Order: sequence, then structure tokens, then C-alpha cells
Amino acid sequence: MKKLLWAKFKESFLSVVPIIILVFILNFTIAPMSFYSMFLFLLSAFVMILGITLFNLGVDISLMPIGEHVGSALVKSRNLPIIIVLTLIIGIFISVAEPDLLVLAGQINGVPDFMIIFAVSLGVGIALVVAFLRILFQIRLSLILTVCYLLIFILSGFTGKGFLSIAWESGAVTTGPILVPFIMALGLGLAGVRGDKTSEEDSFGLVSLCLVGPILAILILGMFFEPVGGSVLSIPQLLSLTQVFRLFLANLPEYFKQVAVALLPMILLFALFQKVSIKLRKKALLKISIGTIYTYLGLVLFLTSVNVGFMPIGYQLGSSLGGNASSWVLILFGTVMGFFVVAAEPAVFVLKEQVEEITGGAIPARAMGIGLSVGVAISVGLAMVRIITGISLLYFVIPGYTIALILAGFVPPLFTSIAFDSGAVASGPLAATFMLPFAIGACEAKGGPVFTDAFGIVALVAMTPVLVIQCFGLLYRLKAKRAAEENILPVTEDAIILYDKMDARAEQLDRDGCGGKKATPFGDSPVDQGMEG
Repeated sequence: MKKLLWAKFKESFLSVVPIIILVFILNFTIAPMSFYSMFLFLLSAFVMILGITLFNLGVDISLMPIGEHVGSALVKSRNLPIIIVLTLIIGIFISVAEPDLLVLAGQINGVPDFMIIFAVSLGVGIALVVAFLRILFQIRLSLILTVCYLLIFILSGFTGKGFLSIAWESGAVTTGPILVPFIMALGLGLAGVRGDKTSEEDSFGLVSLCLVGPILAILILGMFFEPVGGSVLSIPQLLSLTQVFRLFLANLPEYFKQVAVALLPMILLFALFQKVSIKLRKKALLKISIGTIYTYLGLVLFLTSVNVGFMPIGYQLGSSLGGNASSWVLILFGTVMGFFVVAAEPAVFVLKEQVEEITGGAIPARAMGIGLSVGVAISVGLAMVRIITGISLLYFVIPGYTIALILAGFVPPLFTSIAFDSGAVASGPLAATFMLPFAIGACEAKGGPVFTDAFGIVALVAMTPVLVIQCFGLLYRLKAKRAAEENILPVTEDAIILYDKMDARAEQLDRDGCGGKKATPFGDSPVDQGMEG
């Protein structure tokens, strides 16, 4: 345990250090801050490192096993109506207390917080039901995503202008540090019971659908409401070290409460399934309990650090750069900041490890991390262009997702699932509490409308990793086919097996089930066979 804890600490430390260095460079060059603000940032960075360490350790031994066990138990129940109802409830409960969603709702003036939270949570619940039915009926993910994004593009033309960017933001913000690990593990449990060639592909894709659900819900809500202008952030004035420590201590109880409320539904759900069907032994339960404590403490420390320390620093940096630096400097530093910030997102650690494991090393965690960083860097650069020029968010997201959906027809289905999940994962707490305040500060300094020009940065952060990872998939497919056809490069047995898994879904759809018979959820289908097995 000590070695694992130390390894997690090193990983967290190396992820946060680049952000610290970047902020120091800005502080001593073009965006100077007070001594107490810098002290608050350094204290927050240290607390963040501890929080990420404990959170990642807890996810490995608690959240992931809970999600897998619950997912497996759901499928094995074989009662479709009960499965749909429970999946809807899980989606609503797991997102209603997502800390990032609470932050977003508090920044939108003129609309009651509970309405935004309820709309987003209902969107996640419905999306999770659709994701489960996709796995059960073995429907191609790219087909569902095409329909969903086409509907989003249409609704974007009818919703209020002030709500457009907020709607696209809501989906990316909701897929935070609690929802992502649990939903990914739930997907593993749902798909793992079937145990056929496409189970690896089906274990991904749930998070990407949980991103589009809130967008649709808020676009509809935007037809009836309009946000009110004004400052959306309140930045504390610090005049002493005592105030810095008091600020941290005053906020800790709030995040202890928030995280407890967020984790409680999952714990109660697991306890119910444990009592009825899972029935783990005491040793396994003890391990999960300890992991839950690590997750809880880690998330409390992480959220306190990003909300108390990183949010005001992000806003101050954005204000300084937006007011004092030239446009190209704002774009440059935004791009560099985006490259390093995504590396510290807690859910990114979970995704990278899971992708490397599922693909048998075909997509190394390091390559995945670099791809995500490049994608997010481009996103933040585009967001700064929007702040400077006032270009509508639709001019970026419609072409971007259209290209992504076209690429889905050429890359292995597994890469498509991973790509759309990676976009949702990259837009985590740091994007919501550091990059969004940075954009708000820069937008206010430039004199632009915050709700139309600043909001949308998290949505762009969720988009570009999708394109980057699909480019990985396209290159992988071309390389694998060239190696197999020309026999120039050695193709390992693992690579061939992985490639077969990636193409299994397309072949299965061509065959329209086994022996030409349409697969049904509880008939003689591969799903049913997997559950009986």
C-alpha cells in the first residue's frame, strides 16, 4: 500500500508542478499578483496534490469495484423495466450533487439553481438509460451520437442566445470527478457480463452519452429562461496570512458536506445491491470501505483547493492578461495553460489507465495523456479567440463534432467510444474552476459579454480531445492494415486480437445477429448467453 501511495503521489506531483511553474512565470512577468494571492495558490497546489493522490488511490480500490459490481448485478437481474428505472435513478442521483454542476449553477444569474441542477440531472439519467440500452441491444455508438448531436444542432438554433454557451458547457461540466469513474466502471460491469468480442468497446461510451444529455436538457430550458448579466464571480481580498488560512478552514466544512452528499447515493445503492445480490465477503467489503474513505478525503481536499485557491487565481490571471497583454499573448498563454491543466484532472488518470488496460497497451497511457493535452491546448486557444473576436460557439462546435462523427465511420469502433469519453473526461473540475474563471476574467477585461463569449470554454475542452483520439484511431487502423497486408512490420498476436475486437462490432452488425437472426435483449442473443454464463 505504501508503494502504491507513493506512486500516486509522484504522479500527482508531476501533474501539478507545470501549472505552478506557469503561474509563477506569469506572476513575475505580465500578470503580477499580491504575495497573499500567491501564497493562497501555493497552499492550494499542495492541498491539490494530496487530494489527487488520495482520490486516485480510493478510485482504484473503491469507486471502480463498486461500479463494476453494480453494473454486473443490474444485467444479471434480467428484468428490463426494473433495470431501466434503476439506471435512471442512478443517473439522476449521481449527478444531482456533482460539485462542478453546483459551481456552474451558482454562476448563472436569473435562473434558480435547482432548475438547472434538476434539468441536468434528468438529462444524465435519461442518457444513462439510453447508454445501457445501447449495450443491451448492441447498437453502434456512433449512430446514437449522430442522432443526438443532430438534435443538439437543431435545438441550438431555437434556444436563447445567452443560454447557448451555458447549455454546451453544462454537459462538459457535469462529467466530473464523481460521475466519470463510477459511470466508466458501471459500463465495465454492464458489458463484462456479456463477455463477447465487443464487450471492451461497449465498456466505453457511457460517459460520452452522459455529456449530451445535459446539453439537450439545458437547450430546452433556455427556450424559457434568459440569464441576467452582471459579475458571476466573487473574488476575496486577502490582506494577511491569517485570512488565507481562515478562508481554507471556513470552506472545508462546506466541501465535507458536498462530497458526503455526492457519495452517499452510490454508497446506499451499493449497500442495497450487496444485500440483495452481490454478497461480497467481509474482506472485500473492508477494502472497499477503506477506499471510499480515501476517495472522500481526496475529493474534499481537491475541491477545496480548486474552488478556494485556483478559481480566484484563474480569474486574476485572466483579468491581467485580458487587460494588459496583447491578443496573441492571451492566446499563447491560454494554449500553454490548457496543455498542462488537463494533466492534473483526477478523472484523466482513471481514463488513461483503463484505456491502456483495455487496449492491451495499444494506446499507452503516456500517449493518451499527450493527445489529451494537445487537444485541450487547442481548445483553450480557440476559446481565447472567441473572447477576442466574439465569434459564436456554434462556428466551432458544429464543424468540430461533424468531423468527429464523420471520422467515426472510418476508425475502429473502440477508438470512437474512447474518443468521445475522453472529451467528457478532460473537461473536469480544473476546467470548470480554473479555466472558466480565467476566461471570465479575460472576457470582462476585454469588455465582452460573459455568457456568450466566456462560457463555452469547457465545451471546447470537451470537443478537441475527441478529434485527437480519433486521429490516433485512424493512424492505428492504417498502420495495422498496412502491416498485415504487406507483411513489412511484424504484427504481434496481441495486436491482431485487439484489431479483431475493434472490428467485431461492424462485422456483427453486418451479420445482423447470429445466423441472420435479430438479437433481442432477453432472447437467444449474445447478451442473453453472456448473462446466463
